[in-house]
Amino acid sequence: MATKIGINGFGRIGRLTLKAINQCQGDKLEVAAINDLTDTKTNAHLLKWDSTYGPYPGEVKATEDSIIVDGKKVKVLSERDPANIPWQDYGVDIVIESTGLFTDGTKAVAHR
Repeated sequence: MATKIGINGFGRIGRLTLKAINQCQGDKLEVAAINDLTDTKTNAHLLKWDSTYGPYPGEVKATEDSIIVDGKKVKVLSERDPANIPWQDYGVDIVIESTGLFTDGTKAVAHR
């Protein structure tokens, strides 16, 4: 069974994290949820069309509340406060903090 990953912040680092997981560790890791304040359509577009690293080679689609990446549904949440993100509802084992805002233990612990 794959370890489930949550990504908080879907900017450059968050998108590269998802790409690396899907392309290199897809059998061991699974991105279950993303928390980002941007809408799913924009997030999907930015994931698919990277001006620095080139287009994502797989399929990327947006729905109202998710991004479908290579046929896998990734729930997209939109919470400002990490304490309000329901990671447990998506079975998340590990959270990647990539907003640049919660950079020390006292702030990042809110992801529990």
